[in-house]
Amino acid sequence: MRTVVKALGLAEYEPTWRAMQAANKSRSPDSPDELWLLEHPPVFTLGLAGKSEHVLAPGDIPVVKIDRGGQVTYHGPGQLVVYVMLDLKQLGYGVKELVKRIEQSIIDLLAQYAIEGYRLPGMPGVYVRVADADAKIAALGLRIAHHATYHGLSLNFDMDLEPFSRINPCGYEALAVTQMRDLGVTDTMPQTGEKLIAQLSSTLYGKHHG
Repeated sequence: MRTVVKALGLAEYEPTWRAMQAANKSRSPDSPDELWLLEHPPVFTLGLAGKSEHVLAPGDIPVVKIDRGGQVTYHGPGQLVVYVMLDLKQLGYGVKELVKRIEQSIIDLLAQYAIEGYRLPGMPGVYVRVADADAKIAALGLRIAHHATYHGLSLNFDMDLEPFSRINPCGYEALAVTQMRDLGVTDTMPQTGEKLIAQLSSTLYGKHHG
């Protein structure tokens, strides 16, 4: 399976989203899978299931209604975002398995830094234990069209977490959030991004998700 990795740097949200839609529509059976690694300027995104009451006080940060699954989340500088444009027919497994594999990639990446990440039932994403509470460190949201995926994951690395207090993250009131830098990670963001892409590539195309 041929996979193209694109490092897009700091990219405005809406043009990136439109580019994903266009890439999805123009896919053919010969199109390679693509992983886009980037970060966004501050933006709240409201998924198809998103309720506006979960956006508490956006202030000067724009709110964009989009076509992925899930509720509201925040993207900003210092957050690793990977968009996954994958052909599900070629992959040979379904969306539930894909979600598991993406989550497992993040859990395995965190394990490289001696951080224990885990899932919570019915709450997509990856969590860690901070001050005796579950704190979300990575969010997940996908769109399936033309037998292929777009959107993907966001992993909090070294960012201003304050905007998360302006929303109910993923629709959960007062859900704690954390980031890798606060958990002792000293790698640079590009180093961790490279490891994340390698882990994703291995887990998405391996035989078992673990």
